[in-house]
Amino acid sequence: LETVTSAGSVGLYTSLALDSSDTVHISYCDSANVDLKYASKASRSWVLETVESNGDAGFHSSLAMDISGNAHISYLDYSWSRILRYATNVSGAWVTTKVDSEGGDVGYFTSIAMDASGNAHISYYDGTNYDLKYATNASGSWVTTTVDSEGYVGRYTSIALDTIGKVHVSYHDYSNRSLKYANGPIADAVVTPT
Repeated sequence: LETVTSAGSVGLYTSLALDSSDTVHISYCDSANVDLKYASKASRSWVLETVESNGDAGFHSSLAMDISGNAHISYLDYSWSRILRYATNVSGAWVTTKVDSEGGDVGYFTSIAMDASGNAHISYYDGTNYDLKYATNASGSWVTTTVDSEGYVGRYTSIALDTIGKVHVSYHDYSNRSLKYANGPIADAVVTPT
């Protein structure tokens, strides 16, 4: 057991990923400053970075590493309205973008996975419509899809890609108190560019 950091009130909404060299990377929320933070340990000591400090960032973070060792984080921005955001350090510096803000209450329970081409795939909960949603930037811009809208569904999501790049998502169906599973592509989904 070791303490990564104890400065302030830190360690909420953690997500851990390993790169191809087995270096440990962690995204987390600093609740004292309400910032999205990132920690990595390539040598003997932890390196800490602030990813996003605008507004109330870092809730429900999910971290994935691509094959080049770059970090990709999906998270909920809890500022004036709740929106799904994405951060990456592919360029060498942290760059954040809005993924989905439809309804002003989306982006809870995010889960992110990367495909072999370095594209991001995110499952998350739409708190406005109580739906499971999915977003990807595989086309070059973010496209969001409603996956399941039957009842109150989509919380506590987890996403993974198989060897051919097919998307698999597990999630909670609150209406029926059950565990659900979806895999894509989903032909009947409503696709909305954002």
